[in-house]
Amino acid sequence: MKIHSKIERLKDFILNVGKNGVVVMFSGGVDSATLAKLCKDVVDDVFAVTVVSEVLPKSDVEDAKSIAGEIGVDHYILEVNLLSDENFVRNDKDRCYFCKRKMIRKVKEFAFEVGVDCIVEGTNVSELSEDRPGYRAVVEEGVYSPWVEVGVSKEEIRQIAKMLRLSFHDKPPATCLATRIPFGNMITPERLKRIEEAENILKNLNFKVVRVRDYGDVAIIEVGRDERPKFFDVDLMNKISKMLKELGYRYVT
Repeated sequence: MKIHSKIERLKDFILNVGKNGVVVMFSGGVDSATLAKLCKDVVDDVFAVTVVSEVLPKSDVEDAKSIAGEIGVDHYILEVNLLSDENFVRNDKDRCYFCKRKMIRKVKEFAFEVGVDCIVEGTNVSELSEDRPGYRAVVEEGVYSPWVEVGVSKEEIRQIAKMLRLSFHDKPPATCLATRIPFGNMITPERLKRIEEAENILKNLNFKVVRVRDYGDVAIIEVGRDERPKFFDVDLMNKISKMLKELGYRYVT
C-alpha cells in the first residue's frame, strides 16, 4: 500500500475512534509526534501528554515541549513516581510492562478529567517483531496504536514526517534511562542520575546517538554507527574516560 493511502487510512481511523477528542501519549519522538500532527489535522481537540518520571532525561522533556509547539498541539506534563513501584525497581524482563501500565493509568486519569475517551500511542509495526512487554500493557489497557492498525513501519513514519516537513523527521531514537541497567540489577535514583550525567557528557561533545550502559563499576559506551570514526580518537577517549570515572565508574569501555 502506498504511503499516501496509509496516511488517509490512519486519519480515517483517528476520526472514527476520536471524533470527540484525542489524548496522545507524547514522548516527543518521531512516532508519537508525527501521530499527534496527523491527529491535529483531523480532530479539533488534541491533548499531547508527556509523562515525566525518574527515567526520562530532562533534555527529552524540553524536546517534547518544543516539538509540541512546532506541530501546534496543546502540551501537558504529568508526573509519576516509578521508583515507588517494587515491580519496576527490581528490573526483571517485565520492567517495561509495569512502567507502561503505570503511565497509561496516569494518562487515563487526565483523559477522564478533560472528557476524552480516546487515548493513542505511537507503537509501529516494525516494533512488533521484538519482545515488547510495554505493548502488552497498551493492549490490556485499551489504548489505541494507530500506526499498528494501519500497518505503518518505523521507516514509513520518518518518510511521513519528512513529507510533512517536520523538523524532527530524522531525530535519533531514544529510550528511557532504565534500559541502560541490565535486567536483575535494581534501578536506583543514584544510578539513573549517573547515567544521565554520563550521557550528557557525550552529547555535549556533539554525539547524537548515545547510550551509557551501567554495569555497576563499569560503564559501556555506545555511539551511533556513523559517529564511531569521530569517537575512536585516543585523546578524546581518554578525556571521556576521565570524566566518567569522576562520576564514580571504575572502568570505562
